[in-house]
Amino acid sequence: MGAHRGCLTLDDPVDHEEVTVTLVHAAATWFLVGLIWIIQVVHYPLFARVGEDGFVAYEAAHTRLISLVVGPAMLVEGVATLWLFFAPPDGLTRTLPLIAGLVLAGVHLSTITLQVPAHGRLEHGWNPIVADRLVHTNWIRTIGWTIRGVLALFMIEAVA
Repeated sequence: MGAHRGCLTLDDPVDHEEVTVTLVHAAATWFLVGLIWIIQVVHYPLFARVGEDGFVAYEAAHTRLISLVVGPAMLVEGVATLWLFFAPPDGLTRTLPLIAGLVLAGVHLSTITLQVPAHGRLEHGWNPIVADRLVHTNWIRTIGWTIRGVLALFMIEAVA
């Protein structure tokens, strides 16, 4: 590394693969951080304004289309998280990837046990109690992904 920690110079040897995995991980994570905040603050609360008549079709379209957006990013994030844990770049111990992986496991557990069943119930029609529960339990994912975003920044700093 250069004379100043965290400042690379052109003369510094860089393992581009290691830096790339760290940056791809951060990019996927921060994409999901931004997306979950939009869903939490804008999208889910607006479910109540769709109207009962059109809600079943709306929910079906939401579930199908959101999967196309989040699926690839979640796959990239998951693979990069595993990569960083099993083959951490120079300067990065396994501690941050482990913590990030555990938080990600919590996010996925929340998705599988809370949000997916709520969407399943909403596919049958508008239910304000289920929708309210969806908004409240989604804070688990919102906070989890936000924590992961901060951890991703620390990982970049560790390899820079």
